[in-house]
Amino acid sequence: MDPLAENPFFILELPPTATAMEIERQGKKLLAKLDLGLATAASYPSPMGARPRSADDVRRAMQALSDPRRRLAAEPFATTPCLDVGPEASTVDGASPIGAVMADVSPVLWWRSC
Repeated sequence: MDPLAENPFFILELPPTATAMEIERQGKKLLAKLDLGLATAASYPSPMGARPRSADDVRRAMQALSDPRRRLAAEPFATTPCLDVGPEASTVDGASPIGAVMADVSPVLWWRSC
């Protein structure tokens, strides 16, 4: 299993802070969508690009996240650093510097925004 492309959090499209109830709910929702053949459930975004998703992938992801050791192993690969841009980070003219900063940190942010 590739820890980036096949991470259970990516397969279920959940953050590493997801609770057991959220994991169960999202897994069941994805399984229902896959059973109906909906195109929105057929793939998931990952740092390696869009990946195909099957019902078996969803079941394996749910099982992996129910095991504390396997979940702990997956969490570091599902974490995306975020920028903390508060009011003190504004420029002199009041414009946000986020546009300038994003160009420099885009490789660090991987594939998601906060």
